[in-house]
Amino acid sequence: MLSLLRDRRAVALLMAATLTILSNQIISPSLPGIGEHFAASPNAELLSRLLVTAPSLLVAVFAPFAGMMADRFGRKRQLLIGIALFAIAGSGGLWLPTLPLILASRLVLGLGVALIMTAQTALIGDYFHGEQRGRFMGVQIAATNFSGFIFLLIAGVLAGMSPFAPFVIYLIGLAYLPFLWLSLTEPPRGEAQERAHPEEAGERGWVLLLCVVILLAGLNFVAFYMLPTQMPFYLTTLGHDEPAAAAKLVAGVTLFGGLSSLAYGRVRARLGRALTPTLGFALFAAGFAIFGIAPSYGVVLAGGVLLGLAAGLVWPTFLSIALDVVPAHRRGLASGAVTTSVFLGQFVSPLVSQPLIDTFGFAGTFEAMAVLLAAMAVLVLLTFRERGPALAAA
Repeated sequence: MLSLLRDRRAVALLMAATLTILSNQIISPSLPGIGEHFAASPNAELLSRLLVTAPSLLVAVFAPFAGMMADRFGRKRQLLIGIALFAIAGSGGLWLPTLPLILASRLVLGLGVALIMTAQTALIGDYFHGEQRGRFMGVQIAATNFSGFIFLLIAGVLAGMSPFAPFVIYLIGLAYLPFLWLSLTEPPRGEAQERAHPEEAGERGWVLLLCVVILLAGLNFVAFYMLPTQMPFYLTTLGHDEPAAAAKLVAGVTLFGGLSSLAYGRVRARLGRALTPTLGFALFAAGFAIFGIAPSYGVVLAGGVLLGLAAGLVWPTFLSIALDVVPAHRRGLASGAVTTSVFLGQFVSPLVSQPLIDTFGFAGTFEAMAVLLAAMAVLVLLTFRERGPALAAA
């Protein structure tokens, strides 16, 4: 880990990664306050929930194109443009007067996130190889979760002052830009990259395996994003309607996710590519099962700990497998496809969960998610075994 942090490129990519957790979750503690402020606006209850997941729609639509742009035109410039757009659009809640306009700014934020995530992921594949790449993915998830823990605690405090105050946190992207511009370089791509690292020509059956990764990533985030979109409202049923309660829960999940992801490289080295995420999905299922029977806030926090531990084992898997198995000249496309799946899952999460909650209640919906995640653990065990190299690059 320390050797990675001595590399300015690695530090710059970790800084860029910390922005992604801000794209959605950072305003979660503000949702009840925003909904109350705009109560007279048509469909305020639904629109306030969509503020969290609206960026995901633009990411889901645009990420494949952003990935192809990164493959064709280069990664560094795209990353810097994405961060600038992220800061400007993300802070829109500070200065836009109506709920529909704030929602529109969240869509533009999603465009910036698509540019950031696809370029940043492709740069990871270009800069790091083999075991070093796996270590970096674990460190990246840790950095994302630890920064999210800090930012979410700050957001909870700011939301107690004003539901719009947390939007100021997005401006941190502007502070990152000078260091990233000085530290990142545009690497060789495509055939030149594959000649330098023959093992980067792709793994046999990579298209099918990538499709499984895309499916699992999307379903996982449909379930996980019930945390920022529904838990503030669920906690009110347990007598905890203060914004800090939801902020502490989400922050706790990110904290334990960071601790778990620090061990990802060592756990994967011992358990392998299949058993590591299988364990993670099993922990996800257990966490949601606990939510379904939780009688108190303390038990909900215990379920959140399991979700955090699960995230640290599962989330590095999605992009690390995608980068491991695809040819070097397909990394932008692969990162765009996985990013689309993740953010599409985030966007549709409240659209899926709200009807379920209206019909079966919070407890029944959480138990259904537990069953889905347990089935995903079985699918991972069957499909994520190690494979040989491809006979030819696709």
